[in-house]
Amino acid sequence: MASTSILRWRRSAAQLHALEQVEREIRASDPNGRRKYLQEFSRAFRNYQAVLTPEQLASALCSADTLLVGDYHALPAAQRFAGQLVRDLSSHGPVVLGVETVFSRDQRILDAWFRHRINEQELRARLRFDLDWGYPWEPFYQMLEAARSAGAPVYGLDCLPREDLRKIGTRDRHAAATIAELRRLYPQARIVVLFGESHLAPGHLPRLLRRRLPRERILTVLQNVDALYWKAAGERRERVDAVRVSERAVCVFNSTPLEKYESYRLCLDQWRQSTSGVPDFAPSVHNLIESLARFLDLGRYCDRYGRTERFVRDQLPEVCFRTSQKALRPRSRGSRLMNDLMAASARLEEYGSAYLPTMNSIYVRDFQMAYVAEEAAHFLHHACRGALDPARMGGVRSLRAEDRFYRRALEHAVGYFGSRVLYPARPAVRPDELETLYRQPPRNIERRTVYAYGEYIRMLDFLALHKRYERAPSSRYPGLLRDGLRCKGAKFEYLTRRLGYMLGSELYDAYLQGRISKRFLSSLMFRPLDQPGSARPAYFAVTRKLRQA
Repeated sequence: MASTSILRWRRSAAQLHALEQVEREIRASDPNGRRKYLQEFSRAFRNYQAVLTPEQLASALCSADTLLVGDYHALPAAQRFAGQLVRDLSSHGPVVLGVETVFSRDQRILDAWFRHRINEQELRARLRFDLDWGYPWEPFYQMLEAARSAGAPVYGLDCLPREDLRKIGTRDRHAAATIAELRRLYPQARIVVLFGESHLAPGHLPRLLRRRLPRERILTVLQNVDALYWKAAGERRERVDAVRVSERAVCVFNSTPLEKYESYRLCLDQWRQSTSGVPDFAPSVHNLIESLARFLDLGRYCDRYGRTERFVRDQLPEVCFRTSQKALRPRSRGSRLMNDLMAASARLEEYGSAYLPTMNSIYVRDFQMAYVAEEAAHFLHHACRGALDPARMGGVRSLRAEDRFYRRALEHAVGYFGSRVLYPARPAVRPDELETLYRQPPRNIERRTVYAYGEYIRMLDFLALHKRYERAPSSRYPGLLRDGLRCKGAKFEYLTRRLGYMLGSELYDAYLQGRISKRFLSSLMFRPLDQPGSARPAYFAVTRKLRQA
């Protein structure tokens, strides 16, 4: 395994490239980052004591009386974590949720909603959520619903003025007093407080609250603190979910800095264009593409493969916002475009984003970093190998079933690898997971998939057999593999995606361990896959390289 510093760099390099542009735009739009109050938070959390296992984290959370959870308002993952935390803790006893988002003066409105006297739309309107808060409503409301379903009362903790950072201490004092009052009202309950992360520096809200409740066991639960994230990237383990910062603080990781700041940039963009109501994902997607190209140093290899240095920028895809798969419903039949549209529609519905090569467009319904990064990698792979050239697209129809299968599997492998480079928190997909899939009850398989139990098991058999076949490929396929290579439709997409994701996981692991170079990864982007007889040798050249490494 590589040293800590090298491992940290390999995991972080592409994200750092992407962050440069995002942070420039944020600084230009939001100069408050240099305020003393915010700087005190950044300086307070630079190092951690130890990595926490899930069991150790759960023990720390359950042992606290009051949990001060840091919220990055623009990041949905932050609110989802808080909702899940309330659900988990409610199984150990009564829980109360306090939120910065709602003014204490509006408590009667929250109470009316909690008792089902008003609906979601009225709650949003009466809280003046979009005017007074302005961050995404859906993840916040999902958190409220999680609290209500767990029987956890919800209380507003904030007061005016919100926009004046010179008087932000007033809000801290108000929140501390309100939390102390909640402790008086609910002496046996565990109190979960979701408040902006900058308020949770040791000298801010935590100190004020400890003065009011000196015997209270108060735990600060940070989320995705940059300095701690970058340091944890050097740990010699596949992923770090949480660290202990001090006896009074832990930090959980459910997102990456890139995802965090991209979410804030999207909020800034929507605030500037509040009249249109249509989010502009193009800057974020194009930034991911250019960052991955810089990470792979593709400019060095362009001329060697007959490309100009600006080939990526000249072919950047159109980025379109779509609210549902129906927006991509094909209007013609019997064409390659129709087939691509149908595949893109299914992917858009399941993952929230989809790349359509025949139109060189990326459609986004829900900006989930891992999947958008994968679509960005798909575009880059098509551009590098010249697959966007209209003159070459017509020849794709002449490919044999074997060529189409391995071409699609390699596209998934490159897409998955690219997504892990830009979003390392994405879970790995490994062959040993097939064992878990085999053990699923037949009823669950037929309820959760479109396949009959026997057909699904045969697909798993294909994947397991193919991974063994890769160790010593020959010109003759076993009958099961020969049948699988000829499949079509949803079965084709499932097999090529699962096989490609497993290969992409192996590529990423080998890159982290230094067993393959960026030069090899860059050359993989340029290998032709759209010519008859080219995809299979390319696929097995990758598996052979991984075995040799």
